[in-house]
Amino acid sequence: MALQLWEIFKESITVYTGLSPSTFFTAIAVGLALYYVVLNLSASSSSDDGQGEHGSSGFEEKMKPLPPPVQLGEISVEELKQYDGSDPNKPLLMAIKGQIYDVTQGRMFYGPGGPYALFAGKDASRALAKMSFEDKDLNGDLTGLGVFELEALQDWEYKFMSKYVKVGTIKTSVPVTEGQTTDAAESDVAKPAENGPSESASKETEETTPPAGDAEKKE
Repeated sequence: MALQLWEIFKESITVYTGLSPSTFFTAIAVGLALYYVVLNLSASSSSDDGQGEHGSSGFEEKMKPLPPPVQLGEISVEELKQYDGSDPNKPLLMAIKGQIYDVTQGRMFYGPGGPYALFAGKDASRALAKMSFEDKDLNGDLTGLGVFELEALQDWEYKFMSKYVKVGTIKTSVPVTEGQTTDAAESDVAKPAENGPSESASKETEETTPPAGDAEKKE
């Protein structure tokens, strides 16, 4: 009975499709395979689109536009330390030869964890000239530097001038030496001495000059 039904089914396939049973089943298999391939491709493309949207939004969040540099004017070395990158709400600043630059856009280099993070919030002139990472060189003292070190520092300054915005300068305090204070004290002491003789001379003149009334009486 089952064989008779199978023979009838094959004959009907040939009559209605004009194909042999083997060709008919092969076509169905190929069609099913194509269907599953297209279905999988559409599912993967939709998931990629979703990930792309989330990824792009996350990238945009990370790459927020930097605020414009704020001009600080003249600040002290201690005030400059506040801009070493420890506070994410403050700009990242660094100084060369007393000139302060906003290096916020180079946070990956000068920010926390960067290779030059030690230079942030400081005048790193001496350290840059010597290419030193020692604490004793993290200052703006240029005394004792050689010609090649000064040239290296000049290259760094040109780089900063062309890449970053200058936002201020470091206050320079003029120290009062002991010699200057002594000279000032001596000048203050000398002034009364200079005025002394004139005052005493005027007093002597007053004492030696007789009053006008006494002179008339003598006459």
